[in-house]
Amino acid sequence: MSTEAHRQVHGRAHRDGSGRDPTFYPVEKKMGEDSLQTWIVELLRPLIERWYQELGRPRFVGADQFIYYQQFDPSKVVAPDVYVLPGVPPGRRVRSWKVWETGIAPSFALEVVSSDEPYKDYVDAPERYRELGVRELVIFDPDWERSRDRVRWQRYRRLKTRGFVRVETTNVDRIYARVLGCWLRVIGEGDAARLRLATGSGGEALFPTAAEAERAAREAERAAKEAERAAKEAALERVAALEAQLASAAGAKDKGPGAA
Repeated sequence: MSTEAHRQVHGRAHRDGSGRDPTFYPVEKKMGEDSLQTWIVELLRPLIERWYQELGRPRFVGADQFIYYQQFDPSKVVAPDVYVLPGVPPGRRVRSWKVWETGIAPSFALEVVSSDEPYKDYVDAPERYRELGVRELVIFDPDWERSRDRVRWQRYRRLKTRGFVRVETTNVDRIYARVLGCWLRVIGEGDAARLRLATGSGGEALFPTAAEAERAAREAERAAKEAERAAKEAALERVAALEAQLASAAGAKDKGPGAA
């Protein structure tokens, strides 16, 4: 159904007093996805969710759901590879998101450039995210080296004086995401490329995955137990040495002048 047809149906619904929204808003895509995009998203989405948990500001971090931003017009939609909904708790079930129902638009979105339609993410995506009202959009192109007019990273920001504009492009391995408050950093090359979060003034420290954090916690626990065991052994050795000194002193006293 066309946009104009949706508007006509909407008008009839209001005239008959129903006030309902008859528009059909799909909740899933009927198209395949590059496996590299899938692997990048599967790693990054839970990392961002954990990052916000560590900051003490838990929020919903989603991936690949349809986000509609204009009622009665289902063509006004984006499906970010990763996005953040401010003020929405993690764990909430989201089949699709309608901005007009909650007044909440994503604060951050990430698009991984499609290998089949790269320029869709270069040309169409920024305008749609401008209309959506997102605060920050990062576009990552894993195949940026295939063409001279492609770039690894693009970052768009909503500025008070200039609106939604591209503020940064770079081909280095990392870019700072202001809304997230950390760096996005490429690890690996080619088909092994993945996106991680990083901290520090230059993004030098990787934020650990859940598995890495668990492994580090186990190693820290083992190190603490080993240090405790070593401290106990050292204390026992000091006690034994002191006891030996006391025994030696007592023996010398017994053998001294006046001993029987």
